[in-house]
Amino acid sequence: MPHTLDADAVRTWCGLALDALGRAREEIDAINVYPVADGDTGTNLYLTVESAARAVDAAFNGHAASAAASRPTLADVVRAMAHGALIGARGNSGTILAQLLRGMADVLADGGPGSAAGPAGRSDEAGAAGEADDAGEADGLRRALRRAVDLAYLAVAHPVEGTVLTVAVAAAEGAERATGDIGTVARAAYEGARTALQATPGQLDALARAGVVDAGGYGLVTVLGGLAETLSGEAPEAPAAPGRPRTADPAPAEAPRIPGSGDCAAGTAPSGGPGYEVIYLLEADETAVTRLRERLDALGDSLVVVGGDGLWNVHVHVDDAGAAVEAGIQAGRPYRIRITHFGAAGHPDHPAADTGGRRPEEADHEPSGTPLAPRAVVAVVPGDGIAALCAEAGATVVTTRPGEPPASGELAEAVRRAHAREVVLLPNDAELRHPAAAAAAQARAEGVRVAVIPTRSAVQGIAALAVHEPGRSFDEDVVAMTSAAGATRYAELAVAERQSWTMAGVCQAGDVLGLIDGDVAVIGSELAATAETVLDRMLAAGGEMVTLVLGEDLPEDLAERLERHVREGHFAVDTVIYRGGQPSAPLIIGVE
Repeated sequence: MPHTLDADAVRTWCGLALDALGRAREEIDAINVYPVADGDTGTNLYLTVESAARAVDAAFNGHAASAAASRPTLADVVRAMAHGALIGARGNSGTILAQLLRGMADVLADGGPGSAAGPAGRSDEAGAAGEADDAGEADGLRRALRRAVDLAYLAVAHPVEGTVLTVAVAAAEGAERATGDIGTVARAAYEGARTALQATPGQLDALARAGVVDAGGYGLVTVLGGLAETLSGEAPEAPAAPGRPRTADPAPAEAPRIPGSGDCAAGTAPSGGPGYEVIYLLEADETAVTRLRERLDALGDSLVVVGGDGLWNVHVHVDDAGAAVEAGIQAGRPYRIRITHFGAAGHPDHPAADTGGRRPEEADHEPSGTPLAPRAVVAVVPGDGIAALCAEAGATVVTTRPGEPPASGELAEAVRRAHAREVVLLPNDAELRHPAAAAAAQARAEGVRVAVIPTRSAVQGIAALAVHEPGRSFDEDVVAMTSAAGATRYAELAVAERQSWTMAGVCQAGDVLGLIDGDVAVIGSELAATAETVLDRMLAAGGEMVTLVLGEDLPEDLAERLERHVREGHFAVDTVIYRGGQPSAPLIIGVE
């Protein structure tokens, strides 16, 4: 029986799509050969949908926490989904997916489907009204898919067929040809996309050479499968297994580029393209964004700008990353800036940023003849103070900057600099789990034994490093460090940049947010009081030690106040304070 497309259905759709992308992520990463063979399309799509799903959950939680304890409308939820996808969009395919969801939200939030069908046994008049409602829902979905395609093509500077855009068009056309209820239309959209996906190798030479379908298109089919299952009540037939790329002869150095290949949906050829991927969120008006598009299009390729209503997600491939960021500054206020070097992901012709202009294989990691150390630890940290602390403990340190997480190539380079037979890698950030895994795989291929401990915060990394003992066996050391990290709950304080839905309700710009284990748990107006509430919540479950890592601008008297609060309110709990110097969070908290 078809389901109504309402707020609950959108939540179900997000959950099904996220689960399916989680299962298919590694396969999609493996077939990512175009526009850049950097093996992250599946991961980027997963993170984009994860952000959308969290925003939808926050919309439900925000309404449940209100005085009226109301339920969100379809408009509330699809707007939250689109906003979540926009601010969390990763990579080229993730950015385009965010725009597709925005296009659907434009229609569904503006009088789209969502009214409940009448009960069985209704009168002829009621039955006729119910049939009209069913037809209206189906038509609303058709229009939503068409709007999604139109916006996505407008967002991509130079569209090329054989990519996720082609698959999206086929989904819209399949829905427009279908007759029947909304479940039938959703399944027709899915089948149209699935059929188009199989044809993509015949449209792009890079896919044909590798013997794979388009990775972004495969991800979109996976997302549409979740929609079809939600609205029809039945899981559709899965797309054919993507397989693995076959080794192809390298293209000639001066191979001609496909017309229009300088876009994100079908960007640069796998070799010879720009050296950096630049992504940032941007607050700007449409006039400024129009000028920005022209400037970035002249700087590089793979340009996609998505969003609207003053908030945009900008994605471009360039050789001059600084110029791309400067263009954003001139257009408005860029933030969450991410710059990734392709040197470790399919662009060996570009010198790595951290090797003094030399290619990675030419960098002198250690003086010739220096013997390998038995074991080393590599730690990713957010501030100079924590970096000094970890370095003093003997770790090789990678210091992050706000909005610029290290790519897998930078982590792999750090493993090489550690110059050891065995390396324990502490990513200290949930978003670095995939780059850390890729770096470990690269190091293993070079003969280094590497273990990645899934630390999600610097305080978990500090706890793991505290029990590190090079003298015991590698496996025993990894188990002990993993156990110490897992026994450490973590939290951090942040300041809200705008009104938003959170797990704790709706926050306003300037509110202090207390995030516990990655989720917003407290919304406050003052830093110290919010920190005290977070500490009380964390210590309610028990704890023996509190670690406070102070941000670069946090005053000393606040740290003293928090230490006193712990001492007076939680007997026998010790407090350790570090001046971390991290610019990203005023305060990081650990409880062991």
